[in-house]
Amino acid sequence: MLAAGILGALLADRVRVPALLLFLVLGMLAGSEGLGGIHFANYELARTLGTIALVLILFEGGLTSGWSEIRPVLGTAASLATVGTLATALLAGVAAKWIFGLTWLEGMIVGAAIAATDSAAIFAVLRNSTLEKRLARSLEGESGMNDPVALLLVIGFIEWIQQPNYGAADMIGLIALKIAVGIVVGVLLGRVAVWIITRIELPSDGIYPVATIAAAALAYGLSEVAQGSGLLAVYLTALALGSARIPARRSVVSFHEGLGWVSQIGLFILLGVLVFPEDIGNVAGKGLALSAVLIFLARPLATFAATVFSPLNVREKLMLGWAGLRGATPIWLATFPVVAGVRSGEEEFAIVFFVVVTSTLVQGASFEPLAKRLRLTTDEPALPQRLFESGRIREMGGDVVAFRLPPGAAAAGHRVRELELPREALVNVIVRDGHAIPPRGSTELREGDELHILVRGDLRDEVEAQTDRWVKGPIGKPAPPPLPRRAASQVFSVRPLRPDEDPESPAEVDGVAVLALLRSRRDDVGAMAALADGRYAVTSEDLVAVGGRRALAGWCERRAELADIDTETKAWLQEVTGALIARGRRL
Repeated sequence: MLAAGILGALLADRVRVPALLLFLVLGMLAGSEGLGGIHFANYELARTLGTIALVLILFEGGLTSGWSEIRPVLGTAASLATVGTLATALLAGVAAKWIFGLTWLEGMIVGAAIAATDSAAIFAVLRNSTLEKRLARSLEGESGMNDPVALLLVIGFIEWIQQPNYGAADMIGLIALKIAVGIVVGVLLGRVAVWIITRIELPSDGIYPVATIAAAALAYGLSEVAQGSGLLAVYLTALALGSARIPARRSVVSFHEGLGWVSQIGLFILLGVLVFPEDIGNVAGKGLALSAVLIFLARPLATFAATVFSPLNVREKLMLGWAGLRGATPIWLATFPVVAGVRSGEEEFAIVFFVVVTSTLVQGASFEPLAKRLRLTTDEPALPQRLFESGRIREMGGDVVAFRLPPGAAAAGHRVRELELPREALVNVIVRDGHAIPPRGSTELREGDELHILVRGDLRDEVEAQTDRWVKGPIGKPAPPPLPRRAASQVFSVRPLRPDEDPESPAEVDGVAVLALLRSRRDDVGAMAALADGRYAVTSEDLVAVGGRRALAGWCERRAELADIDTETKAWLQEVTGALIARGRRL
């Protein structure tokens, strides 16, 4: 079945339909009414196995995201996961009640189940999408945080049916308690897990994924024992680990990505086996009506309500309203009323299953075309894969920034050295047409080049901010203004650097303003500047040399020949000497 699931994933990628649909079909074919003849009707076992699978899927999603990715869209994602999920559940629940003739509470169970967007479905679609990163991260965050909300709604409505004295106030209290406890456990355990994993030295990189599985299991178990939301705690713990500089990060992420795929394939096939096609046929006609209400009315209205105070424009809200993909989570939630013995439980399961299949088929297949029609796509993948193993790099205080030059980028046609990266940043590899190119300062950039930049960790935001200028321009430093001509001789002097002077980007030297910073030393502290009185200055971590072009060039040349000058400083002095001579030729 796993082998068939892999083939299904390949086929789904070719025909551009969500792979989960083919996994469900495989399960149905393997069932008692299909070719496999497997009779399976144990809803309680399916719920238990589904819980384990969802824990692993949610953990993988949070681990590959991290707080740095979710934090900028946290408000939007949280609002969609709470306000949006609740509004969708109420609207869809009302529709389910009238369309299928259910009681109010039974209809609300159906509405709550189909209100949950599925993290596995969202991640699968975004992996092949070029949707704008802000929207992609919003959907990713919503799918990770709304599962607990939908679960609590389903449990609350079931309790309401089974206990006559149960009411809205009890349900609100239950949801508030579980979310609060889940947040506390998830945040605290996330910090503890990061502290432990980053400080212990395990004998093999292969053991670190075992430690992260333990963290996921503890997050779920401790939160549930404390009457909190285990799924929410798992996601928050994974976000904390995804943001930390944990050892063997690439091994951990790769392991959980594989485990996530096994969980997805296994869960979808299991739920497919659990379904009886005859039951699906009985609800198909009315199920289409409910799907239409969910797709075209409930989800869009709920999205607009949840994002009323967000900075998103109408096109972005429309995209988020359309992108509420369903998957295994709603079907898993539909097992709860069956296990609890709700009168219409099996009918509700069939309804939810049919709505998930039809809505996912429509929304999944049209996801990317709609994003392009709304002009909400870019030239970069929504979930880019980094070229380098960044766990060890982060552990040592570094990071990797990946950026693709879009068509028409201002940097195209310019050289790497004209990007004006900070001294502690370096273009390590350029990926062009699927081939890696080791760059030099003179390497000319082209549209579509993917730059992988090794940068000191605290400069990551600065380098990412520079990417806007690489797209829009201007590129390179402006030409320095012409220096005034002097009739008098230009005094040359060398003195120690003063404590109040900045040797990297001086604003003035000896009371004379700096007109232009002509050179910056990349491997150490130092600069070459043009002064307002026509002279030049060369600074280092301990000296300042000021004078005319010829005198300063001669001093640099003589100093480079000293025996105690290291190779890097000698290269820097030779670079300054060449620049001063070249400026003399231009003059």
